[in-house]
Amino acid sequence: LDSKTIKYCQLVLNETKEARELGLETLKNWLSLNANLNVKSDDYNLIRFLRASKYNHEQAQKKIKNFYVLRGTSPEWYENRNPYLPEIQKLLEIGVFLPLLERDDKGRTIIFIRVAAHNPYIHKQDDVFKVGLMTLDILLDKMEDISVYGVIAIFDMDGVSFGHAKQLTTSMIRKAVHSWQDCYPVRVKGLHFINSPIYINVVLNIFRRFMREKMRNRVHVHGYDRESLHNIVPKQLLPEEYGGSNGKLQHLIDYWRNEVCSKEAWYADDEKYKPLKS
Repeated sequence: LDSKTIKYCQLVLNETKEARELGLETLKNWLSLNANLNVKSDDYNLIRFLRASKYNHEQAQKKIKNFYVLRGTSPEWYENRNPYLPEIQKLLEIGVFLPLLERDDKGRTIIFIRVAAHNPYIHKQDDVFKVGLMTLDILLDKMEDISVYGVIAIFDMDGVSFGHAKQLTTSMIRKAVHSWQDCYPVRVKGLHFINSPIYINVVLNIFRRFMREKMRNRVHVHGYDRESLHNIVPKQLLPEEYGGSNGKLQHLIDYWRNEVCSKEAWYADDEKYKPLKS
């Protein structure tokens, strides 16, 4: 981490050399008593959870447990993550989950989630979530400061239809909110909905039911107001298709498809980290 980020960790996340050492020691002792969780216990991974919890050890333990239990109880998202499977390849080609390659002025990672880019009568919603989480997992693995500054999620609702809405069951919505809110070692700083029809609030109200107040307060609906989007994400960071000046959307699609495909062996190894069956 650079000096600016180290200072931010100290001021905002309560991170010092002593806090880091104590946090790692506490988590490793706890994990030795909870070996059945089968957690990836290297320092890099554990520090992400400490940062996401602002060095509250109890919260970090809870988040770790939630994360690995989620992996064990959601085979539809965390098993068979071979990027060359036809259903995965097609969704990578469409570009359903696209982090921007540059951060905003607060260091946050901007992630575009193209909710309706896929055909709901061809692609399973669980496969869409799987591709999104595959991308998020390698993003977390390669960019240490994402767990420091957090993410802004932009949900592009362009083209959303009844077919897309029908794919999202209540249990699926609950689990999606749980994964972002309670499991992943990343702080969600904003959830922004763009190109959204008037009835979007009907769907959003289901999501809100499972959100804590802090998360609910970070949900913003922009409708079709492009300027409203540009107030959140500067034009110079955005692809041309979103009124920006940072190249074509296809460049992002190609970049993340190549990144995910290059991690075939990483996904195969990563799959083993989930609770052991008794």
